[in-house]
Amino acid sequence: MTDKRPSPDALLRAAEREARGQLKIFLGAAPGVGKTYEMLNEGAARLRAGADVVVGVVETHGRAETEALVAPFEVIARRTIDYRGQALTEMDLDAILARRPALVLVDELAHSNVEGSRHPKRWQDIQELLDAGIDVFTTLNIQHVESLNDVVASFTRVRVRETVPDSVLEDAEIEVVDIPPDELIERLKEGKVYIPAEATRALGHFFSKANLSALREMALRRAAMNVDRQMLEHLDASALPGAFAAGERVLVAVSELPGAEALVRTTKRLADALRAPWTAVYIETPRAEGFGTEEKARIAATLRLAASLGATIATVPAESVIEGLRAQVDGMRATQLVIGKSRRSWWFELRHGSVVEKMLRSLDGLAIHVIPAGTETLRPARQGFRWDARPAVYGIVIALVAATTLLARLLEPLIGTGAVDLVYLLPVVVAASRYGLKPGLAAGVLAALAFNFFFLAPLYTFSVADPQSLLTVLVLIGIAAFTSRLTGGMRSRAAIGVRGARENAALAAFAQALTRVSDAQATADTVCIEISQLLGVNAVLLADRDGRPEIVAAFPPASSLTPIDRAAADWAFKRGETAGYGTVTLNASDWQFHPLKTSLGVLAVLGVARSDGGDPVPSDRAVLLSTLVGQASLAHERLRLEDEMRELSVLKERDRLRAALLSSIGHDLRTPLTAVTSAVEGVAAEHPESAAVPLARAELQRLRRFLEDLLDMVRLDTGALTLSIEPIDLTDATSAAIHDLKELLRGKHIDFQVPANLPLVRADPTLLHHILINLLVNSAQHGGAGGTITIEGRRTPEAVTMAIRDDGPGLPAPDRDLFQVFTRGAGSDRAGGSGLGLAIVKGFADAMQVTVRASNHAEGGAVFTLEFRDLVTA
Repeated sequence: MTDKRPSPDALLRAAEREARGQLKIFLGAAPGVGKTYEMLNEGAARLRAGADVVVGVVETHGRAETEALVAPFEVIARRTIDYRGQALTEMDLDAILARRPALVLVDELAHSNVEGSRHPKRWQDIQELLDAGIDVFTTLNIQHVESLNDVVASFTRVRVRETVPDSVLEDAEIEVVDIPPDELIERLKEGKVYIPAEATRALGHFFSKANLSALREMALRRAAMNVDRQMLEHLDASALPGAFAAGERVLVAVSELPGAEALVRTTKRLADALRAPWTAVYIETPRAEGFGTEEKARIAATLRLAASLGATIATVPAESVIEGLRAQVDGMRATQLVIGKSRRSWWFELRHGSVVEKMLRSLDGLAIHVIPAGTETLRPARQGFRWDARPAVYGIVIALVAATTLLARLLEPLIGTGAVDLVYLLPVVVAASRYGLKPGLAAGVLAALAFNFFFLAPLYTFSVADPQSLLTVLVLIGIAAFTSRLTGGMRSRAAIGVRGARENAALAAFAQALTRVSDAQATADTVCIEISQLLGVNAVLLADRDGRPEIVAAFPPASSLTPIDRAAADWAFKRGETAGYGTVTLNASDWQFHPLKTSLGVLAVLGVARSDGGDPVPSDRAVLLSTLVGQASLAHERLRLEDEMRELSVLKERDRLRAALLSSIGHDLRTPLTAVTSAVEGVAAEHPESAAVPLARAELQRLRRFLEDLLDMVRLDTGALTLSIEPIDLTDATSAAIHDLKELLRGKHIDFQVPANLPLVRADPTLLHHILINLLVNSAQHGGAGGTITIEGRRTPEAVTMAIRDDGPGLPAPDRDLFQVFTRGAGSDRAGGSGLGLAIVKGFADAMQVTVRASNHAEGGAVFTLEFRDLVTA
């Protein structure tokens, strides 16, 4: 019977969603597609229908049409947060919870809240609203989805820092707000997305037509994935049959016959073309009990190939291939089935039928791809038949028939001769069920002969005078064959069930063993010991040591690797693919190496081998090993993440202490420095002719710059920088910095090569002034005495560059990161500074998205170059 009951897990998830508010995300490929507009329009429709709708936060960006759409709604006033002397506003979560509307509109799901808010991220605020039973509409761009962040950055060259976990999207209704790339580009040019100056730069970078087309496809695919997953959950909860293909799901059935590997490769190409997940399944029927070594090795190799090509592999025990495939198709809701059609003998198809034809007749709504397979060259295993038996078994059969004859003699007066033939069924059934077909047939023949010899006239002869006697012989032989087949199949199914239960218990024990260890070495030892004992193999675990995988654990401990084994392990570690014995890579190795792949990359490599040199992973163990490797990967990933969290905590504490120290020093120096400055000025007023006054003023100026550097470093470390971006003329900015350093630069020749017609750049004037001051001070301190400082501004096709060059000895190690805190140019005269100036330059430049580089000039001296890509060209 087919189980049509709803999935308990799906019902639980549905019940959990019923208790929470509903989230709807208006998803766009890029800014400007109209997400906020669409959200407000749909919210207005709900409002007109009588729903209680309020605005939690909507960013109008000064657009009059957006402000007009917000007007009909009740707007919950934002909460003001005092952040380092500035008043900033955020969504008032408590006010919305107290107001408790039916629906709240919250713009920009990926927004980061100001420090001091209840949650660091806006999506966490929304989760609290949903938990309170309040429905939420919100907006999101596809590049802010956590799992797609790296992919988007790879082709846009822009990595967003604000991301949303994929889990937030899983239970949400997603509406894609989409416009063609050409139309979005026109909106940009018309200034409907950014101001004209920003739009011009955006069109040349993020908003190119190729980028927009790729982002658009990603948004549509992500929405389709969400619809497909939610639809499958609904089908599971409702126990509805059918595939309902919102997304493609491909299944390939592999077998023991030649040509199965070609079938897997064909399926891989199909799945890639459809961009669909795919599964390779082997249906384990009782026939598998009779498979030889070659057939089992072929199944294992095929499943390994499928796993290496990205498939999910599964082994499904079933009464028949048809039943197993139906169960797998229904379980994964497959939409495409790839199956091979082998040229079997007419006798085989007469007895077993054609799997392809039966699947075509029995499954509706499923696309079936039939691929010609290789010609069958192996004798098929016979289900439930055991032809070989020990000689002692036939002695037992003779004894059973003799005992039955004696019993029949005793019972004949009571039951009559006509019923004696039924008594002879006993040895036939016992022999066939316990010893297989051949002993069962022997028991049938002997029972028929004994019945004929002792009970049928003429007695004590083997002549057959009555046709009924011949029928009795045939019936007993037929019962022997049927009983042998039936009990053999039951024995095979029982063995499969016992093995499945044993493997499930082994997996549970393996998982528990991994949870009990908390360090890398103990985890590695546990993995090797458990896998060795579960699979009956030798096991080694290799981890990265100076760029190469080295053995960190082994069981038995004496296990060693040859050079070719190490080459296979290195391949598996670097490529993330299975290598070694039984694979297509370095298969001369005695070991088979499996990478422990996680979202953090390949963390280790597991090697397995048999001491007798055989296949370490037979077909019936391939899925078990794959699951064990997956659990070992998760255990190593957990350890790595725990180590990183501990390191992060140490770094945070170190940065906090450093910021506190710098802040304390900076504030403690300010008061005495002010007093010393007043004293020097007093001395200068009384003794204007003193030669010590200029020196004192110069040193005070240097101390004052050092104090400013300390305070700036504190601002960087604590994230207290606030930007005020505006158009800046680099000629004026550089002239202002030179004027402020006129005393320090006295005696230096300034070669000023900044054209007046350079485009304006967009930057924070205060931060840019600090950058120029620090670079000029660096050049003045480390250039030649009375030398030249060259300041050169240039326009390139994509940016404006500003280079400040001195004529000193240059940088001793230009490849070294000179922009780290307290880093100074060792090995030359580039000393005497605080080591903070260049770190501040780098920090301020990164905050404004300005690139800064250090190098040596071909004619001598060090060159520090600023590259501004944010230009004002309108």
